[in-house]
Amino acid sequence: MAERILVAVIDSGVHPDHPHIDPARLRPGFAIGADGMIIEQGAIPIDRLGHGTAVTAAIQEKAPEADILPIRVFHDALRSSAMGLASAIGIAAQQGAHIINLSLGTTNAAHAPLFAEAIAGAPGALVLAAAQADGLPCLPGSLPGVLGVGLDWDIPRETFQWRDGQMVASGYPRPIPGVPQRRNLYGISFAVAQASGFAAALARVHKTSVALRAALSSHPAL
Repeated sequence: MAERILVAVIDSGVHPDHPHIDPARLRPGFAIGADGMIIEQGAIPIDRLGHGTAVTAAIQEKAPEADILPIRVFHDALRSSAMGLASAIGIAAQQGAHIINLSLGTTNAAHAPLFAEAIAGAPGALVLAAAQADGLPCLPGSLPGVLGVGLDWDIPRETFQWRDGQMVASGYPRPIPGVPQRRNLYGISFAVAQASGFAAALARVHKTSVALRAALSSHPAL
């Protein structure tokens, strides 16, 4: 049996009972504290905020055969520490993630060395993150070794574009019937998630981060 692609989703966890989530594709994950230490492991870290569930749903929509490794760094609000995020990247790499989804980021340049070290410690994974936030370079998405993702509201959710070395995708999540798009969660988080989903769909053939990046760049639309 072919190895399944593993996508690490570093976010607020996931709610396995959500109708957009396939629980059979969820692996037991981790919860990471602000100090970078593991505070939970061996079970699915339950999402109390909704963000990680929506991100995971967007990835599963594009790559339903991929396995998801949920790593919770958001607990009571959509904020974390640089140490917690760096630790989560390291854990994702240790668990063999082919793709690491970071629907998050910071414009604080002081965190660049810590994030750069974490990315360097995950050479076998393709890390995707937001390239910019409010027109400013976003970390870790703007670092070398990370595939930066941009947002374009006019791109259909079923495709992406390749612009200046970045994947560009829609910022709308998987739609909820009866709920207008602008009343649902939306933004760069979901452009990153959809890019990760497209990458996971291609990763079944191109499993190394270098080969996968090259394959994505040769597919201006899917």
